Amino acid sequence: MMQRISVVALGIAALAAGPALAQNVRGVTKNEVVLGMHTDLSGPVAAFGKYSANGMRMRMEEINEAGGINGRKIKLVVEDTQYQIPRAVQAANKLLNRDNVFAMVSALGTPQNNAVMKDQLALNVPNMFPVTAAREMAEPFNKLKFAALGSYYDQIRGALKYFVEARGKKSVCTLYQDTEFGEEIRKGVDDQLKAMNMKLVEFATNKPTDTDLTAQVTKLRAANCDLVALGTIVRDSIVPYATARKMGWTNVDFVGTSATYIGAVAEVPGNATTGLYTMAGTIMPSRKTAPANVIAWMDKYKAKFGEEPNVGSVYGYSNMDMVATGIRNAGANLNVDTFIAGMEKITGYRDIFGGPTVSFGPTKRAGATAAFMFVVKDGEWQQVGQEALAY
Repeated sequence: MMQRISVVALGIAALAAGPALAQNVRGVTKNEVVLGMHTDLSGPVAAFGKYSANGMRMRMEEINEAGGINGRKIKLVVEDTQYQIPRAVQAANKLLNRDNVFAMVSALGTPQNNAVMKDQLALNVPNMFPVTAAREMAEPFNKLKFAALGSYYDQIRGALKYFVEARGKKSVCTLYQDTEFGEEIRKGVDDQLKAMNMKLVEFATNKPTDTDLTAQVTKLRAANCDLVALGTIVRDSIVPYATARKMGWTNVDFVGTSATYIGAVAEVPGNATTGLYTMAGTIMPSRKTAPANVIAWMDKYKAKFGEEPNVGSVYGYSNMDMVATGIRNAGANLNVDTFIAGMEKITGYRDIFGGPTVSFGPTKRAGATAAFMFVVKDGEWQQVGQEALAY
């Protein structure tokens, strides 16, 4: 509660600073639009946060170099949360009340977004395309909330339906973080099993920072699971899967959500994650199969940042592009209402990477619901079939 009060209190103080503020649009001047991003640049999920920030910067610089949008350049202010809720609240305080951002874009993490969402929206600051597929990012409906990906809940339900019906799995367990993110996976697992007249065999939980999950894996193995649904992210997806294989537990499949879909998970030395499945609402391009324009994008990214892009880079680049489209649609008179109307005009949007079609409207805030399945093979994620999975 104290964390939320701090955001509101500072926001009220900023609004009370003078009548001139009330006459202007926060974060918008004649020449500039200021966007904010709180994310993990140096913590346990920096593999998403750092790269999505770079993807955002890359698209922003392309736009600015081309003259901006309706005469305005974009400015992006990024704050590091290290994937910690108190730091996310602190970062949001700064972005909202010192930087006076027009919108928050690609903020990372379910609990981090939830910790600041209520008070951010009270200040009339849109929350655009957070790097989390939690249902709360689009539900319940709020005109200021926009999500691009199908939810974790939908993803894990589609995965379980596929594995039970197409692969004949009979004993389902789950391993998930003891966070709001993990709880959404658990809810999806429970609801899908109920829909299929099945019961959860066993479960285990972990903290996002845990480095040894031997006890959890041992518990699930003792329950004779043949499928483990993961509510984990990067390191806590790699560790239990690798541990299970080292134990000789091979007659079981593990499946995660888009939180697991990142190159760092597939590229573990020694092919330690080969055979790990996941769901994802976008496609990370491969140099082996990507078209020429995407290879050119990858080359440009690497030249700029000194390393290959990952799926976080894809999220950031596409998210900035969609926000820019909304700003462009708003016209020269940019304010929150014209921006929202501009976003609602986006239908049939496709990114350059081959992701799903994204559309919004007056009552539609979840841009896409499609989710694809991938499996680790030869050190990279490879798509399983061409059809999106649903329940």
